[in-house]
Amino acid sequence: MPVPTPLMGADEQSAPPAATVSVRRRWAMLAVSTAAQASSATMVHGPAFLIPVLHTREGMTLAEAGLVAAAPMAGLMCTLVAWGLVVDRRGERLALLTGITGVVLAGLVAVLVDGPWLVAAALFVAGACSSATNAASGRIVVGWFPPERRGLAMGIRQCAQPLGVGLGALTMAFLADAHGITAALWVPLVAAAVALVLVAALVIDPPRPPAAERAGAPNPYRADRYLARVHGTSMLLVVPQFVVWTFGLTWLVDELGWAAGFAGIVVAGTQLIGALGRIGSGHLSDLVRSRTRPMQWIAWAAAATMLALGAAASGSGAAVVGLAVLLLVVASAVTVADNGLAYAAVAERAGAFWSGRALGIQNTGQYLVASAVPPVAGIVITAWGYGAAFALAAGFGLVAAAMVPVAQERALG
Repeated sequence: MPVPTPLMGADEQSAPPAATVSVRRRWAMLAVSTAAQASSATMVHGPAFLIPVLHTREGMTLAEAGLVAAAPMAGLMCTLVAWGLVVDRRGERLALLTGITGVVLAGLVAVLVDGPWLVAAALFVAGACSSATNAASGRIVVGWFPPERRGLAMGIRQCAQPLGVGLGALTMAFLADAHGITAALWVPLVAAAVALVLVAALVIDPPRPPAAERAGAPNPYRADRYLARVHGTSMLLVVPQFVVWTFGLTWLVDELGWAAGFAGIVVAGTQLIGALGRIGSGHLSDLVRSRTRPMQWIAWAAAATMLALGAAASGSGAAVVGLAVLLLVVASAVTVADNGLAYAAVAERAGAFWSGRALGIQNTGQYLVASAVPPVAGIVITAWGYGAAFALAAGFGLVAAAMVPVAQERALG
């Protein structure tokens, strides 16, 4: 039967006048939003799997190949807040359709042009357009799901990134090696095209207060420091997350002597475990009726796990090494489990007319920190080793646990 929306009245929407959707349609929109975000993740992160071919066949240095791979990420970071403003002013459906259309067109240019630098320029534009899905797909979840299901729904939606990265890992490296860069770039292009069709067919804007109320909507950043502290917590927790994501495989290969293929399977498995962790933490937040308390628990767990991983990675002996590998798997799940909670907390507090921009700020901060982690952690590893890098990352988890604004959270509902 139709379910009333939890948040808003209807105005300037494509939603039906009754402002209701069936349970099936609500979950279908969650699936489509997740697919849209996953296609964007493939476009943004997939080009990293082209680096070997760009280096060995195109004659680029590793630094140059890295610039090509980083082009879509750079484009994404430049437009996150701008797309959030579009969502706030014009709605989720328009932002998704416009952004994904831009991804498809820029992706098509990328497969048609000649030369890696032209490809990089097209990928920059594709990344800039893909950031529309970051704010809009999250707002679909917040708008159509009631508070008691929102944490679980957002946790599912946050699985999009590992799913998108996994799609790129499984297909793009192989296609680039066997058939060239152009063949590999068809993967994110086709994924975006499929997402565009699904969004057009199934997504409708959640209702919101009348547009006349927009002028009177208070700036949530001026009310208190709640949003700023959630942003800060998430940025701090990005550090242990990306230390593990970036150097986990290298540690297994260089320090433990594992075969790259087997190490890759293990790391891919941690991505799946991390996705399940996001779902579990979201469901937990629904049960305890709080987003910030589970965030604090996760921050403590991340700190403890990274500290133990650092100690084990610095040790020797088969038993210690085995424990270190197990801790690496656990850390890969724990350090990403807060993402959906923070996203839901930001959208819920910011409100209908500010959450798009607030989610853009949330993502921008995380991506800025994520871009700084690999070079800084690389310096630490070179100077003191992997164990020291893992242990130092634990400190960011401890600071994050102290920063979580548990006392400032309002009751859900």
